[in-house]
Amino acid sequence: MNALKLEIAACAARLVVEEGLEYAAAKHRAIKILSLPQRSALPDNDLVEAQVHEYIELFCADTQPFELRALRCHALEWMERFQAFRPHLSGAVWRGTATRLSDIYLQLFCDDSKSMEIELINMNLSYEVTTVKGFQGAGVDALSLHSFCPEVEEDIGVHLMIYDHDDLRGALKPDAQGRTYRGDLKSLRQLIESQNPHAH
Repeated sequence: MNALKLEIAACAARLVVEEGLEYAAAKHRAIKILSLPQRSALPDNDLVEAQVHEYIELFCADTQPFELRALRCHALEWMERFQAFRPHLSGAVWRGTATRLSDIYLQLFCDDSKSMEIELINMNLSYEVTTVKGFQGAGVDALSLHSFCPEVEEDIGVHLMIYDHDDLRGALKPDAQGRTYRGDLKSLRQLIESQNPHAH
């Protein structure tokens, strides 16, 4: 393994955990911190994620499992609200690397992004719309709002990415380690229960 990529990944992992940065931003900031050339070869997300797991085990083992569970329960509440839109949880909260600084990313599969916006307006929720790169590379609408999570006493960013109904077919392919990048309501409930068998 390239030692420089590993160094960048380790530095990026610290920024992900300590500052809640997304992987891409963390990698670019790591290059600046390490005073490396702007065009240095960047580690892939799998390597960064592996380093995030290591960092959490070393420095956050006493707090992170509780924070992860709190965010998963919070995500579950939002998914139950939007059940009609086939919500899937992705990102750090799904993959198990989330801390109290992590945002919640929900991918919704519906035929019309406007119907999701109408739903938010009906709930009296204010949100911002941006276009982000979707998991298939094309731009998708992201509706972002804030939601207070009492367990961790943090205002959590909740991002609703709106995909076409047909995109769901390719959404559940596993990664190289056999883990999925997203999970539905039932999968999330199982994850929460497996993290704490006595929880309801």
